[in-house]
Amino acid sequence: MSEETKNRADMSFLEHLEVLRWHLVRSSIAVLVFMIGIFSFKSFVFDEIILAQKSSSFWTYELFCKISHWLGKGDALCMEDISFSLINITMSGQFTMHLVVSLIGGLILGFPYILFEIWRFIAPALEAKERKYARGLVFSGSFLFALGILFGYYLISPLSVQFLGNYKVSDLVENQISLSSFISTVTTITLACGLVFQLPLIVYFLAKVGLVTPEFMRKFRKHAIVVVLILSAIITPPDISSQVLMAIPLLILYEFSIFIAKRVIKNQ
Repeated sequence: MSEETKNRADMSFLEHLEVLRWHLVRSSIAVLVFMIGIFSFKSFVFDEIILAQKSSSFWTYELFCKISHWLGKGDALCMEDISFSLINITMSGQFTMHLVVSLIGGLILGFPYILFEIWRFIAPALEAKERKYARGLVFSGSFLFALGILFGYYLISPLSVQFLGNYKVSDLVENQISLSSFISTVTTITLACGLVFQLPLIVYFLAKVGLVTPEFMRKFRKHAIVVVLILSAIITPPDISSQVLMAIPLLILYEFSIFIAKRVIKNQ
């Protein structure tokens, strides 16, 4: 047992909370630094990232159009020009959205460091071999989170914007979407995808403490499929294509998580 582990074992509950507080403080500072950086590049962040999905020249829309032509379907998969306009209806609306986007961006960019601080907090309680595996989880969790963010931003979110922005109950009704509603849709879907891609990491820790086994996950695979479909319906807009696109990677991640749980049990 290392000296650091012995010292941690001798700590009281309040002393553990004090250690945790400083990990949270450092994580908050990292998020704040990224938030300030994002806040400073307002034009790039909004014009090139957040509001880019409103343009028919967005990368995803052009890719779908190229695939359509490659399959000989003409313009069948080409996205229409999004006809809605964005409006701001409150005095502080644009400034508030600027802060919200900066905060979410700070959380996304600071996520790897937050995982690193979590690892630093739990590392003293782990054995040397466990610490080696846990160190790799910082990279794995960051990679899965980035993969989920890219998946949400480049696939689920633009399809949601395309569907909801062009949907009309009647030609007599024009879509004028509030800025807050548009940004909320894009950021919520993107961030949610990043978080749900942490499933293998969550299963790893649950398997380590004995709450999940591969046999348990195989037994309730059918139930998991239902939960995945419900979760996909909550995250995505009410069109079947987005729900299917969201459900497929989640089911793949579930199967991969079974493999992770199997490895954990085998190592133990």
